[in-house]
Amino acid sequence: MSGSPDRDRVQRSALRVGILVAAGSALVITAGVAVLVLVLLISGRPEGEREPERGEPVGDHIVVDVDRVLPVVLALGVLGVVLLGVIAWLAARSAVRPLAEALRLQRAFVADSSHELRTPLTALTSRIQILQRRQAAGRPIEPTIAALRHDARVLDDVLTDMLLAAEGEDAGDSSAQLDGCLESAVATLEPLADETGVTLRTEVAHAMTAPIPSVTLTRLCVALIDNAVHHSPSGSVVTVAADRNGDTIEIRVTDAGSGVDPADHDRIFERFARAAESGRRRGFGLGLALVRETAARYGGTAKLESTSSTGSTFVLALPASR
Repeated sequence: MSGSPDRDRVQRSALRVGILVAAGSALVITAGVAVLVLVLLISGRPEGEREPERGEPVGDHIVVDVDRVLPVVLALGVLGVVLLGVIAWLAARSAVRPLAEALRLQRAFVADSSHELRTPLTALTSRIQILQRRQAAGRPIEPTIAALRHDARVLDDVLTDMLLAAEGEDAGDSSAQLDGCLESAVATLEPLADETGVTLRTEVAHAMTAPIPSVTLTRLCVALIDNAVHHSPSGSVVTVAADRNGDTIEIRVTDAGSGVDPADHDRIFERFARAAESGRRRGFGLGLALVRETAARYGGTAKLESTSSTGSTFVLALPASR
């Protein structure tokens, strides 16, 4: 990733800090000098007033009583130090703000990458185990090798998509065929679903296209289906249904889990928020949050449509291509 935007941001911040310190210091010094001059004019008196009996003309010299002016000078000094300290604090806050934002973005990227790569890596590991079992049993391994190539391609696509997103760019293609993305997502999660005894079933009404990169839409589908598999009991079915509603494509993922607690309906879409553990691999609590954030970036939404003790349905809605 190019460092030019970050460098420009730091330079702008340094310029703002310099202007703030210079302007603040000039204001404090000017105000202090003005107050000091005013005090001197008020407390001073012509030198001739000391000995009026001599009859000498009053000169242009001013006499100032130190014991009257010194407390004012000391107070101005202390006040100036305090004000300059406040200016320095404000300047420091302004200076470190880009660094704090950069650290936040870095942590978010690391967390998002860890979560997004975890599911394909887990699927890849499961596929390798399947390959080993098939080879040991003397069964054909070519289909599994082809699936491994698919998993490796998914990993590469996800990483590329995340790097482009971090730079504020989109992947090469600007539209996605829904059926192809769902097929890829299901293929990625099949080994994980098989391990847990969950069946994946897709229901696509007709061909649909969304103005979103294919790899991004596949990531969203993987996250929703993975969440459903994670919370579904063995022997159940996870249904992925897609249809068009006016100018919107709606993807519904229905699991057979125990449902979402009412208090967690909104919280499950927050980062690092996790529902009750199902006893399977531990999640980071990022999946649904990333789905909602990414969908919003492309003008879509993600929500919990319904939930009960027999399962939950999540809906991903995206604009349909015209």
